[in-house]
Amino acid sequence: MEVLSRPAEEFVNDDALENMWAMKAIEHATVHFNLLCSVDPRLLRLTPYDDQIYEQFRLMFPNMNVVVVDEEEVKSAAGKEKWRTYMEKFNRLQDYNMGTLLRANAEEEFRPENAVLVVRAQFWAIEIARNREGHNDCIRTKFRGVGVNKVNE
Repeated sequence: MEVLSRPAEEFVNDDALENMWAMKAIEHATVHFNLLCSVDPRLLRLTPYDDQIYEQFRLMFPNMNVVVVDEEEVKSAAGKEKWRTYMEKFNRLQDYNMGTLLRANAEEEFRPENAVLVVRAQFWAIEIARNREGHNDCIRTKFRGVGVNKVNE
């Protein structure tokens, strides 16, 4: 474990690893959007803990607009601190802090201009709220039969 005590400057980003992460994030985004295109979002369960995730989200972020996510609200210093407190409640869930792509506007498809990088716990909170509050309902009718093969195509 000596490697963990070494200065961060000694480590470089591995392009292959970053590409693998990006491919996995795109795959996740594609699968999620295709589910929204084919299943009633109000019936969709993203985790076994959707009820707790939604309840805690709306307790901590009662007025957050989930239709069009303000990136500043998610990524500002104050936003990050509030989200960190929220996410700690779900740190037992696998991949809760994994980078994930979120559609900024719930009424639009995945594409580079409509993608925000968030961690999985934020994705779950916002998408579960969208599903339960009816904000993803338009996707199935608007994009039925279309879906996406890959984000960015």
